[in-house]
Amino acid sequence: MSFSAASLRAVLEAHTPAGATGLVVALSGGADSAGLLGAAAALDRSFRGLPLRAVHVDHGLQAAAVAFREACAAACARLNVPLTVISAAVRPAPGASIEAAAREARYEALQAELRPGECLLTAHHCEDQAETLLLQALRGAGLKGLSAMPICRPLGAGWHLRPVLDVRQAELAGAAGIADPMNQDMRFDRSYLRGEVWPLIETRWPGAARALARAARHAAQAQSVLDDVAAADVARLRDGDALSVPGLRTLEPAARMHALRYWLWDAGVEPPSTARLTEAMRQMLEAQSDHSPAMIWGNHALRRYRQRVFLTAAQPPRLEGARHWTVRCGAAVDLGPGLGTLRWVAQAGGIDASLLRGAVTVRRREGGESLRPAARAKTHSVQHLCQSQGVLPWLRDALPLVFAPDGLIAVADLWLETRRCAAAGKPGLGVAWDEAPIIV
Repeated sequence: MSFSAASLRAVLEAHTPAGATGLVVALSGGADSAGLLGAAAALDRSFRGLPLRAVHVDHGLQAAAVAFREACAAACARLNVPLTVISAAVRPAPGASIEAAAREARYEALQAELRPGECLLTAHHCEDQAETLLLQALRGAGLKGLSAMPICRPLGAGWHLRPVLDVRQAELAGAAGIADPMNQDMRFDRSYLRGEVWPLIETRWPGAARALARAARHAAQAQSVLDDVAAADVARLRDGDALSVPGLRTLEPAARMHALRYWLWDAGVEPPSTARLTEAMRQMLEAQSDHSPAMIWGNHALRRYRQRVFLTAAQPPRLEGARHWTVRCGAAVDLGPGLGTLRWVAQAGGIDASLLRGAVTVRRREGGESLRPAARAKTHSVQHLCQSQGVLPWLRDALPLVFAPDGLIAVADLWLETRRCAAAGKPGLGVAWDEAPIIV
């Protein structure tokens, strides 16, 4: 397609979400994003009355960084577009690709910069789409990977739009820009494909870019159909925040794997490799009923407890240290990141505050703690109570236990020590756990 402000408007009309509040051009300092900025500026606020601004991410990785910033500032000054420059440090893990680490850092910074409802516009063009498809195929990607880059996806508080995926680079780069030295570095897969392989492909197949971009659209359409099937499967499999193990067993193996992938994607989590996901599924389905297998990748984990599969953090929250908590209705104590707060509330038949003096102590279990949860109940260990209530094993060290000087009086908002409680119907104190993790 021939690129102009009019063609950009047509794509934006078709794909900009109804709740959009503004347009933000991701400006690298190169010719592609400069061409996109020029077309967007030519819309002159006439596209839905949405304000336009630009943002530049400075990685500080190369000497050309200053030139990139200056090129962005000059382009925005010429077009009267506000510019924000943000820094994003790149810290690749040992052995990881600096190219991938820079991309991840860039999108994290852009996501954090987006205001509610803003649409980030990036200048990914037809050749970028074709290169992405080829790289995904060479990595053995599935249909989702072969779908390459979508035109619109949620990002942070807004959306990410790629409005020029059908535009050839030569048509897009209508403004001067700084050449990125990293694009000439053949150590990077995309640079090698672009510099060494792509010219040969285009010599033999001149329309390769558009054909491959079209193939990516076909893959995306097929993926959308499969996702609809997987969404229906996941809806049937849901058991609270988990998936039902008996339900998973009813699916054919391929449908089961796709449902699990869809569930992870829907949670915003990139699934592990097929080999690892297959092994995780085997463990979840075949483990003995008294086992709780776990498969950890990156910052996430799949864990089975009883007949449910959970998606959790690789390192679940854990209550650290001890805290003093004043015994007074409304008094609260912060439990630390991800664990919320405990708060005393009025509760008939609750803890008799007159039996306590000053503050109590809140800490995690150490083993051997016990409590009598009801007048006619026996004294049980906290471990037994957790098992009977189905408290998730990996969150038991997050449970806040409340101690008076002479013993345990409460376990979170689950159980009170009945021997410390007021008579039935008499004023007392209960425990409320605000912003608690889901523990059952």
